[in-house]
Amino acid sequence: MSDVKEKVTMARLREAIEASWGQDTAYLQAYEEGNPALGNCYPTSRVVQYFFPRMEITYGTVWTGKQEEGHFWNVLIEDGIEYHIDLTWQQFPHGSIVKGYAIRDRETLGDSEATLKRVDTLLRRVVHYLDSSA
Repeated sequence: MSDVKEKVTMARLREAIEASWGQDTAYLQAYEEGNPALGNCYPTSRVVQYFFPRMEITYGTVWTGKQEEGHFWNVLIEDGIEYHIDLTWQQFPHGSIVKGYAIRDRETLGDSEATLKRVDTLLRRVVHYLDSSA
């Protein structure tokens, strides 16, 4: 990967990630018109962790007002305080709430081959976006 990793800001990374989402990076190729974040929470959290290695990946449940759904996002822990960073929250309807969460052990993620492919696809697109717009 390029040296872009050392220079990226969170705002710039968010822009690159949002421009790089696709149905092929979404869980079960989820698609909903006007909701590109749908199904992209896990690969997004992995890409954020790639660029900001101090970030942890969190898994939780979100109540949408109709059902509970699994969801991934990032957490930065500084001086015992958790700062939650969720670049895909917009996939949920207004009023959704987190019901519970746990920080995942990065050594035992156990990603399937299909999941690793989605993560790799998103990461390659993000790096290309950042390289080509630098």
